[in-house]
Amino acid sequence: MYPLIEIKTVPIEIEMKIKDARLEYSRGTAEMEISRSGSGEMNIKSRPIRLKMDTFEARNSVSPTPIRSIVQAAQRGKQAAYEATATYARQGELLLNAHIGENVLAKIAAQPVQEDIKMEFGLDFLPKGGVNIDWEPAEMQIRYEMDKLNFDWKIEDASFEFVPGDIEISVAQQPDVIIKYVGGALYVPPSADPNYKPVDIEA
Repeated sequence: MYPLIEIKTVPIEIEMKIKDARLEYSRGTAEMEISRSGSGEMNIKSRPIRLKMDTFEARNSVSPTPIRSIVQAAQRGKQAAYEATATYARQGELLLNAHIGENVLAKIAAQPVQEDIKMEFGLDFLPKGGVNIDWEPAEMQIRYEMDKLNFDWKIEDASFEFVPGDIEISVAQQPDVIIKYVGGALYVPPSADPNYKPVDIEA
């Protein structure tokens, strides 16, 4: 004999959606401004060589100035005084050392003539002073200044945002019990069944 009832259970069905936590970074914007100040400039300064010639002493030795003439005349007078003093000293020495019978006056008279002759034929070189030469070297200065570029950066601060995780649970199917009758039809009385067969009961 076969079972008449079939029982079937349907389990519950659950769907779970999980979103992980994340850290979102928001980038900041950056702006740059470029400005130029001034313009290029170049300066060149040149100075040629300088030659300095001092001919004062050379000119004074040939044609002295009035002041120098006075100084030279004073020096010559002083020198002449020294020489005259020396001459008189020599003459006095001759007179003091004179011997009897010696012609001292002739010796004294002959000395000025010799000195005059010596002074008359004196040689000298002109000009006596040389030229004083001084010089300064040439000079060149170059000054160059470039133009200037100014950079101005404007950067906004970046931000971080934390997004927490999320868990979503949903029931896709409720649990259930299904009872199904798998037997045939019930006839009342049983003899109404088309396939009814009487049961023989022996006493």
